[in-house]
Amino acid sequence: MPPTSPERSAALRSAIERFLQERLDTKLKPLPPDDPKRQALLAQFEFKTWIDDAARRASQIQAVTHALKATHPDARGTSLYKPPAELVQHALVGSHCLPDDFAGDVVGNAAALDVYKFLRIAHEGQTLLDRMRAGDADVLAALSDDGAQAQAWIDAFVGIAQPRGKAASHTQAKQLYWLVGEDPRMDANYHLLAPLYASSLAHAVFGAINEDRFGEPAKAARQARRDGTFSDTPVHEYPHLAVQKLGGTKPQNISQLNSERGGSNYLLASMPPLWEASELQMPLRIENAIHAFGRQREVRRLVRELAAFLKADPGKTFETRNDRDHWTDQLIDELLHYGNLVQQSFEPGWTAADDCRLLEHQQLWLDPGRGLKDEEFAKQWRSMQWVQGVYDDFAKWLNERLSKATGLPMGGAEDRHWAREFGNEQEFRWQIDQMRRRMEKLQAMKEDLGGD
Repeated sequence: MPPTSPERSAALRSAIERFLQERLDTKLKPLPPDDPKRQALLAQFEFKTWIDDAARRASQIQAVTHALKATHPDARGTSLYKPPAELVQHALVGSHCLPDDFAGDVVGNAAALDVYKFLRIAHEGQTLLDRMRAGDADVLAALSDDGAQAQAWIDAFVGIAQPRGKAASHTQAKQLYWLVGEDPRMDANYHLLAPLYASSLAHAVFGAINEDRFGEPAKAARQARRDGTFSDTPVHEYPHLAVQKLGGTKPQNISQLNSERGGSNYLLASMPPLWEASELQMPLRIENAIHAFGRQREVRRLVRELAAFLKADPGKTFETRNDRDHWTDQLIDELLHYGNLVQQSFEPGWTAADDCRLLEHQQLWLDPGRGLKDEEFAKQWRSMQWVQGVYDDFAKWLNERLSKATGLPMGGAEDRHWAREFGNEQEFRWQIDQMRRRMEKLQAMKEDLGGD
């Protein structure tokens, strides 16, 4: 197959030759001029000789993005190489979010890691491995004028990104049997899921967190915060961060990237928010529960910080909008937690009490369980017309608080912005959907029991 671009083919050849020369120079540097090992190294690093040897050694390693051994160093099974572009694109954070120049991992014989470094040679934004996997004719021509020889080498190199043998799990690997049929007693009704460690993603997260913790810009930003001065760099905090060590004293036994991190892998805290039960009271004898929500300690802190930010009159930039929306999102999260806590803390139907003066749409929001005994209430809840009222109440409350704290005029435009931010919050829509499912399930159970 002729090259599509002789110039690109020549550039790829030059990049490979530079790689080999740099490695050769490193090995020759400590040797005296008359050392007989010099001739052996010169012969070893001749283009054809080295490529032929590297193709032979390629079978000793496997390129991966998702590694099995991270779950247990003795696990023997399938690891995968799945670049971000080959993964399903969705809204959650995952390996598909990695950039094109992501750090691929490699497992296998450490003595053959130079083969993977060779395959990671990049030209015009693509690595040699990516070009080989895509059947790039320019790489073929760059390796040899003998097309059959070049293709044999490429086949060997591409093999490092392929699963070895039939897909298999292992007794030391994580395994999960997932029911896909109707009868849980039948083995055929299960799929075996074998979660793999997203090594490339973990490496990117590790680098980002380290930069936020130990990078010079981050250090300067924290100092500015202590001094009460402005910094263009935001301060990122990772409370309750844990470090997991993989591989013990031999992190290279897990993978190359794990070895580069010294076996360290960050675990982000995964825990529910801490609420002080003494602060939560049934919102009776008030019209607007959001005022009670606003007295929460964390909510007061967030409003205070947002007000100080706006009062400083930051420029109308993309970063300013991001910072403002960051505080808004946190306030919305707190409101969702508050609403969920009220729903779960009090007996359904509490809004029917004589001393409940809440606005009707807030009753529908905070006491959905009342609909199980009050059909008219349930009908109004299902109409979803109450949702906009909650959005508007939050927007009006926030506008009033910020206007009072900053002395800045806040009008209809700001009202609409806060309400729109709340309306775009997927978590609230998810909560509503979960409430609907729970109410439908309870209603069905009540009907099965023949009434109340």
